[in-house]
Amino acid sequence: MSNGKKLESAKLSCELQAIASAVYNAEQDCLGDAKALLALLRQLEQLHRQIRDGAFQQSLPDNRQALYSLLRDIEAEGGWPYIERMRLQAFLTNLEQEAAVENNSEVLENDSSLSW
Repeated sequence: MSNGKKLESAKLSCELQAIASAVYNAEQDCLGDAKALLALLRQLEQLHRQIRDGAFQQSLPDNRQALYSLLRDIEAEGGWPYIERMRLQAFLTNLEQEAAVENNSEVLENDSSLSW
């Protein structure tokens, strides 16, 4: 790798670290606020889609060798980036479990208030 490529790679690494830190800080600011966290997730998904559908697709290789090299890199570096949406079923299961815990707490509070 040439010195120019190493400098570009180091600069990108620093930029990515700054982005990750900014996202982490935003997450910390939103803790306990589901709507704010959802807005953060939506923004990240939108950015992912915008980069994927724009600059990434435009930069895809136009020959077999370059495409093969890109695919090998994707495989070696951990696969395709994907932002998974929370499954509605999993969300409802979590909600039902939370409701059951709340109901049990209320029953225990009511039982303890009846005894003298």
